[in-house]
Amino acid sequence: MPSVVGLLEQHELAARRRVDGLREEADRIQAELAAAEQEWQEWAIARRRVGTVLAPDGGNTADEKTVRGPRDADAHSVSGQAAKPKSQVPVWREGLAWSVLSVDYQRILEALADRHRLHQGPLTCQELAVMFGLDAVPAKVEALRSKAKRLVARGWLAQRQPGQFALAQGPAGQGGAS
Repeated sequence: MPSVVGLLEQHELAARRRVDGLREEADRIQAELAAAEQEWQEWAIARRRVGTVLAPDGGNTADEKTVRGPRDADAHSVSGQAAKPKSQVPVWREGLAWSVLSVDYQRILEALADRHRLHQGPLTCQELAVMFGLDAVPAKVEALRSKAKRLVARGWLAQRQPGQFALAQGPAGQGGAS
């Protein structure tokens, strides 16, 4: 007949094995859950982007009639200077209205124009994210940084110090009313 201590050791060993097995299963499920959440977020982003593209107005708030200035007559003939909906940021030129940009780009310009009017310094993308009511998480900040750098490359913004953005001299001289 087995001893009481021996029976207790057997039960303890069985319980320990069960706990170890459940921990391994929990770790596997946790990893699977993280992968599934990542996939879900990617699909949600894709659905929002497709929804924007397929919106009745094509996701574009720009209206060709809002392009004002001396080049209005040839604005329709020069395809590289007008933005396609949500796809391009045209190179800044005198008389080009902010309305040729998508709403996201316009929001960035408006925030920096307000700073310029108040004689305040440039903003970082984290500060822009907070101003726009976004969580200052890397994904949101990097999305803003990408847009800001595109605006810098096209002459709408200036980046005098890495990571700090301000209106470029040309758009600032027009006060955003173009």
